[in-house]
Amino acid sequence: MKVIDIINNSDKTVFSFELLPPLKGNDASTIYRTIESLIDYAPQYINITTHRDEMIYKELADGSIEKRTVRKRPGTVAIAAAIQHKYGIPVVPHILCGGFSKSETEHVLIDLNFMGISNVLALRGDGLKSDHVFRANPDGHANASELVEQIVNLREGKYLEPDLKNNSPLDFCVGVAGYPEKHFEAPNFDTDMAYLKQKVDAGADYIVTQMFFDNQVYYNFVDKCREAGITVPIIPGIKPINLKNQLTVLPKIFSIDLPQELATELAKCKNNDDAKVVGTEWAIYQSKDLVANKVPSLHLYTYGVSDNARKIVEAVF
Repeated sequence: MKVIDIINNSDKTVFSFELLPPLKGNDASTIYRTIESLIDYAPQYINITTHRDEMIYKELADGSIEKRTVRKRPGTVAIAAAIQHKYGIPVVPHILCGGFSKSETEHVLIDLNFMGISNVLALRGDGLKSDHVFRANPDGHANASELVEQIVNLREGKYLEPDLKNNSPLDFCVGVAGYPEKHFEAPNFDTDMAYLKQKVDAGADYIVTQMFFDNQVYYNFVDKCREAGITVPIIPGIKPINLKNQLTVLPKIFSIDLPQELATELAKCKNNDDAKVVGTEWAIYQSKDLVANKVPSLHLYTYGVSDNARKIVEAVF
């Protein structure tokens, strides 16, 4: 079932969560435990992240440096299909611009269609750590709007090969990302909003937000989206804090603000266990308020940590 249909057919807030594929060499047992800890609360769909190749440099015995290309978390398509087959819950694999050509993207979408997966989240993705700016893959997309256009073209049976025969349409529901506090690369909020509208105008069905810790930021963002003519559902993304150092790490990495009340409580924590308690309580507070204000869905960024996610959904749903 498509995410947009799940949202439109529900008379109350639904919830979803996000998982990372296992690190190369690990099995899927941790992912399955996370799902099984939350399945009693009827998650309506599960997002699966995608990770591009990375460049690493390894010093060899003779002192020379070898450059290697690695993908630390392969298997997005396979784990997405396994989850949907095993649990009967719709999955939303992420599709990236960075690190993928248009042809590779088309092949992934064909595979997903064969597996009965009808939802994707279209993202530009991060650049390589060695690059100061995002660089598109050769014959790849420079931004998420272009990626959405390719996916939407497939809805109409428009493949990259114009003379392809028997071109069956691939009808995907497409989500995109929104940044309530502005993407860190955007020069200002209005420019960022214009980019978001481009993604929606290209055919995106809904928006899921970057994490935020002040609900008023989300409400203001929704209002500004509506003023800009963006009418699709806007799903808030909630990240429960798990570690004490996230007090400083999250604002730095994601260019977000933490409310003073939350920052003060985290600063008092003596260890990660204390921080997880504070983070879970704050996420419950946020989630209850969002549900009371009838958001279409609540999306949890679990990053594989299921105990606090379970506490949140148990308290809210």
